[in-house]
Amino acid sequence: MTQTAFDAVGIGNAIVDVLAHGDEAFLQRHGLVKGTMALVDATEAETIYAGMGPAVEVSGGSAANTMAGLASLGGSAAYIGKVRDDQLGQVFSHDIRATGVHFDTPRAQDGEGTARCLIVVTPDAQRTMQTFLGACIDLGPADIDANLVRSAQVTYLEGYLYDPPHAKEAFVKAAEIAHAAGRKVALSLSDPFCVDRHRDAFLDLVAGHIDILFANETELASLYQVEEFDEGLQRVRADCDVACLTRSEKGSLIVAGDEVHVIDAEPVAQVVDTTGAGDLYASGFLYGYTHGLGLAVAGRIAAIAAGEVISHMGARPERPLQALVKERLG
Repeated sequence: MTQTAFDAVGIGNAIVDVLAHGDEAFLQRHGLVKGTMALVDATEAETIYAGMGPAVEVSGGSAANTMAGLASLGGSAAYIGKVRDDQLGQVFSHDIRATGVHFDTPRAQDGEGTARCLIVVTPDAQRTMQTFLGACIDLGPADIDANLVRSAQVTYLEGYLYDPPHAKEAFVKAAEIAHAAGRKVALSLSDPFCVDRHRDAFLDLVAGHIDILFANETELASLYQVEEFDEGLQRVRADCDVACLTRSEKGSLIVAGDEVHVIDAEPVAQVVDTTGAGDLYASGFLYGYTHGLGLAVAGRIAAIAAGEVISHMGARPERPLQALVKERLG
């Protein structure tokens, strides 16, 4: 087996997030479905951006957020994602490296600009996302660094990335490289609409290539087309080694064969913005899993990380998670 250099390498859409507060009327004016992610073209992105209030711009992308959270926990993380050689691409590259994440995917010299995600946060803390993928659509098998994948305990795949045309090939290539090196492969389903678009492909991917699955209850129901959570739970336990199933304020379940751990949600004084909750949950679990702490402790760390990120605007931690976990767990 190749020597381990990283706890995990994330593969996903390299995006700059643009966050602003908005009300229900804004969502209605623009035909946005609250709490979901939709893909938009450059024109739609400009129209929505023009109507948004004062915004905060930060480097994001689901898998990139997860790797940043893993680094904040004291883990070693790497990232593969496509940006353009433009200003936003420079911002993204600087920001993710500044979190301690290894990132050296070559920047595209032509084509669409670096991706951006317009996030409207309503007073109930729900986030509604409109994503212009830009340069992300060009990420394909050639961008998968085989040595990097071999050197990571877990290769973490972002479901959102499945929309671009070559992503499926990149996912399978990364999974095959990881498994050939005796490593694990994880997948986040990312969004129920994403699952709806790619259900059959996701079912094949989960059953054939995925060891660890991250999904919320809506995504789980969409994947297996079931109405009851317990039915989805029974289906998923047969498809992968470990399933981490989040249920918002009801906490989460971690299922591994006959082993089931019920994890309480971490109490927070106020839920400000749910952006990144699932991403940081994955950070915490991956840290515990790759450091041999056991599924129950990994789930507890996941809950702590998710609780921190929903207590403020933005999808990355404001407090060093390593210190926070030590404070909460002792």
